[in-house]
Amino acid sequence: MAFSHAPVVSASHVVRRRWARWLFLATLTAGLAACGGSESAKKGGASSGAGPGGPGGGDRPTAVTTLRLRTERFAERYSAIGTVKARESVTVTAKVSEIVQQVHFDSGDTVAAGAPLVTLSQRQQQAALAEAQAAADEAERLFRRQRELADQQLIARAQLDNQRAARDAANARVAQIRAQLSDRVIRAPFAGVLGLRQVSPGALITPGTAIATLDALQRVYVDFPLPESQLARAGQGARVTGSVAGYPGRSFIGTVSIVDTRLDPVARAALVRADFPNVDRVLRPGMLVNVELAGSEREALLLPEIAVVQVGRESFVYRVKDDDSVEQIPVTIAARSEGRVEIAGGAAAGDRIVVEGTGKLRPGAKIAESVEKADGAEKGISAEKGANADQTTPSNAPTPAKPAATGG
Repeated sequence: MAFSHAPVVSASHVVRRRWARWLFLATLTAGLAACGGSESAKKGGASSGAGPGGPGGGDRPTAVTTLRLRTERFAERYSAIGTVKARESVTVTAKVSEIVQQVHFDSGDTVAAGAPLVTLSQRQQQAALAEAQAAADEAERLFRRQRELADQQLIARAQLDNQRAARDAANARVAQIRAQLSDRVIRAPFAGVLGLRQVSPGALITPGTAIATLDALQRVYVDFPLPESQLARAGQGARVTGSVAGYPGRSFIGTVSIVDTRLDPVARAALVRADFPNVDRVLRPGMLVNVELAGSEREALLLPEIAVVQVGRESFVYRVKDDDSVEQIPVTIAARSEGRVEIAGGAAAGDRIVVEGTGKLRPGAKIAESVEKADGAEKGISAEKGANADQTTPSNAPTPAKPAATGG
């Protein structure tokens, strides 16, 4: 019977084989890492060279938009928040304490000047008037009789004078009571629109009790603050445009009627009163109005507000030089309105100023118009799309057969 003997492998041989395998794997891993790092370095170098700060793009111009400064017609506008006030406004109240006998109006009524609004109880005054009138009539009869006697020299002239004084006192008493009676009828001091009625018949009212509000609304005032630096434009008759939140899209046209003689010492502003027609009574006392006061038109150098770089309290713009590099120059802003600024100094008509892209610029940087850059980019994109289309394999094209693997 034959036996097969397995080869005998020593322990040292097994260890050598394992060490050889580990060394091979370590060498392979290091080689792959080195290949990957060099490839990444190449890509990174290409990317950095393509950027503005890389070796290939350090002098590449920055794409911006510019314009030439020129004079234009400009009317500066000042905006403020104003408050509507009635031309005439009063809270109707009583002068005496009395019971309300009759109310002659309803809430929201339009009344004429002198129209009766409320009648108070008058019984006590009517009785006092009758008594005073009787005394005045008696004093008048006695005066006439004594005057006849005085003409006949039957009484002294002093006695006639005393009766004349008594007659006048009686008539004054009658006039006093009639005035008290008139205070019992509360009338509208001027024509206007009444507010909510606050009293009812039978109620006891006292001096100061509000009966209703009365406002003259055919024309209204709008009061708004104006800084002292803008007072020159607020001459009498200056045009004022207003708008309110309750009626969006509608403009109200008024004129400046007066500027307060005193300025607020804290805000350094004067109160301006503008007069607005209000035939349809849309503007109501207490409403907030966004007012715009326009100055006179003038020729001015104008720039879009985004072209101005603000650094603290200083304002700068980037001016383009003949070699398409930029320089930062300080400018003086005279006014701002509707997204534009008026340049009062620092730049002149004909200067080429950077409008958009100022955040990417530094003094001395090169620039190029963004329109040219956009055209070039568009052409590049089109060419790239064409190249990709040429390299793309159609979906219905036959797939090339793979070469057969050869046994080796």
